[in-house]
Amino acid sequence: MTTPYGTRTTDTRRRRSARRRVTWIVVAAGLVAAVAAVAAVAVPMLSPPGPRPLFQLPVPCGETWQLGTYPGHDDYDVDLFPLDGEPWGRPVLASAAGTVTVAGINGSLGGRTPEDPDGPRGRGGGYWVKIDHGGKWETQYLHLLEPPLVRAGQRVAQGEQIGLLGSTGASGAPHLHYEQRRGWQKVETYFDGEPSGITHDDVEYTVTRTSNNCPPAG
Repeated sequence: MTTPYGTRTTDTRRRRSARRRVTWIVVAAGLVAAVAAVAAVAVPMLSPPGPRPLFQLPVPCGETWQLGTYPGHDDYDVDLFPLDGEPWGRPVLASAAGTVTVAGINGSLGGRTPEDPDGPRGRGGGYWVKIDHGGKWETQYLHLLEPPLVRAGQRVAQGEQIGLLGSTGASGAPHLHYEQRRGWQKVETYFDGEPSGITHDDVEYTVTRTSNNCPPAG
């Protein structure tokens, strides 16, 4: 014969057992979700990069610019200066189609403007943009004059304007600091299928290139 006390004890044990099963089910489901989330991030990161996009100079079609580097600039970094006309406010274009991942401020802006070109320097890249071109390829555009003309998550076409050339951040004069990256590493910049020749910052080096970042025909 089961006493009321014995019945309550049995019911309590059953409830505790049921709660434990529910807890383990929840924990297991959480672990499965966590593993799936890690795999979704890790697998693409471990996959090899795709083919290099046909990057173009990030300036308007037909313009000739000076590309250069200097000791201490960091390997593969490229500074672009126009050879003709006023540099402040020149259009900065996407080198290839992609998705904007960053559009904001890197470091601090400083106070160098067209009205006060010798104002205080800032830190870092100032106004900047990063674009993901797929296949682990990325470009970066630094020292823009004003807040970028694009926003994170926006899809941009090759040649679409993303900002204006300026001198925000740690910049001594209006120019565009530009990088191409494959995965986590900077690589030599290629424009219209040709290498720039800027691979290290051991010595000062400059070269001129004419932009083929032109609107599609037709």
